[in-house]
Amino acid sequence: MTNQYQSAQLQELDALHHLHPFTDHQSLRSGGARVIVRGDGPYLWDSEGTRILDGMSGLWTANLGHSRKELAEAGYRQMLELPFSNTFFRTTHPPVVLLSRKLAELAPDNLNQVFYGSSGSESNDTAIRLIRHYWALKGEPKRRIIISRKNAYHGSTIAAGSMGGMAHMHAHSYPVYEGFRHIMDPYWYGESREGESPEAFGIRAARALEDEILAVGPENVAAFAGEPVQGAGGVKIAPESYWPEVQRIVDKYGILLLADEVITGFGRLGTWFASQYYGIRPNLITFAKAATSGYIPLSGVIVDDKIVDVLMAHADDFNHGYTFSGHPVACAVALKNLEIIEQEKLVPRVKEFTGPALAKMLAKFKDHPLVGEVRSVGLLGAIELVADKRTRRRFADLGRVGLICRDHFFGEGFIMRAVFDTMVTAPPLIWTQDQFDEAEEVIARALDLTLNDVAGELAA
Repeated sequence: MTNQYQSAQLQELDALHHLHPFTDHQSLRSGGARVIVRGDGPYLWDSEGTRILDGMSGLWTANLGHSRKELAEAGYRQMLELPFSNTFFRTTHPPVVLLSRKLAELAPDNLNQVFYGSSGSESNDTAIRLIRHYWALKGEPKRRIIISRKNAYHGSTIAAGSMGGMAHMHAHSYPVYEGFRHIMDPYWYGESREGESPEAFGIRAARALEDEILAVGPENVAAFAGEPVQGAGGVKIAPESYWPEVQRIVDKYGILLLADEVITGFGRLGTWFASQYYGIRPNLITFAKAATSGYIPLSGVIVDDKIVDVLMAHADDFNHGYTFSGHPVACAVALKNLEIIEQEKLVPRVKEFTGPALAKMLAKFKDHPLVGEVRSVGLLGAIELVADKRTRRRFADLGRVGLICRDHFFGEGFIMRAVFDTMVTAPPLIWTQDQFDEAEEVIARALDLTLNDVAGELAA
């Protein structure tokens, strides 16, 4: 199909007919979209033949890299055998049964039932409804408030977007749905007080949850929702003191804990789920993206037995679902994806090699004139760009320098994402030392090119 059109034709057709997500369409129309035509392992190629190192796993997604034949074959075989069957009307099929069992094996012990969708947004919408339905069935319908964090990303549907804490998304909701509250995020580099240690800051950030519970009344609070690491918010990694204190507060007030693992699930932190890495006990885990390495859409919510027990105790419908809940092809691909991750020992490899390799590589740039902080956990990393390293002063027009830097990365053949002026990366789990060496060279060039563009704005 690509060969039928030249790049300029594809860009023109794209401008005429395609509305992109999270995009300034005026600027896109004037510059044209980059046309990606092929992927193989850790690399992508555009329509001009340029090879690009994929430092974002597509979109936090392609944990196995691109074009794994086994995943394509698993989908093909399932399409020939049973291309579609819904899971309504008391019906099921083998792939969804086997995948549900597998996910229950991988998840924390108390999570044994799965409700499926096709995107992280859908899964978080499902979790919102499950949480509120659970409390209604328990005779506490006033428990509707779900507390999340500023700069949290839980999806872009109106409900999931309202639960998230991104103000620029709320501005397009007209209005934000009620029933959600947002507390400070555990962002030590950007939010700590002068002289405040990461440990002390982590405790203070966690206790903002207790303050909010008391402010709205514990009898009105249903749950706390949090990403173990705030990915789309800028790879914000909580201090070690944060999550144990959050768990203590959740337990104290008897509210549910929703762990949004759409980004962190399936090995990214060196454990199957980041909840296991941090030792928390969520009542619901939402997942998507890397469940199939992005080869076909699939998402879900893994649910605590105590929530399921309440559902089972009431002889009425849970009036919620999607046409593609538990799609057989998606489930078959997910099963093969998880099988390969296990066979190639990619989860322990993150802990033992790729995670430390990312941390070592990023640490080499901490003294660069533009860099205020580098940080990573597992295969999630960030580089903070600042105008003044000593005071952590940002550049004027927040996000402008991040986009300059991002464009230099793209120009040098490496995909690294800008979140305002934070450069973030989430490499596929299959990276070898060769990819880390290549990335290091590109990061050095991109930072130097950006420095040349903004040198006059740096502190003396």
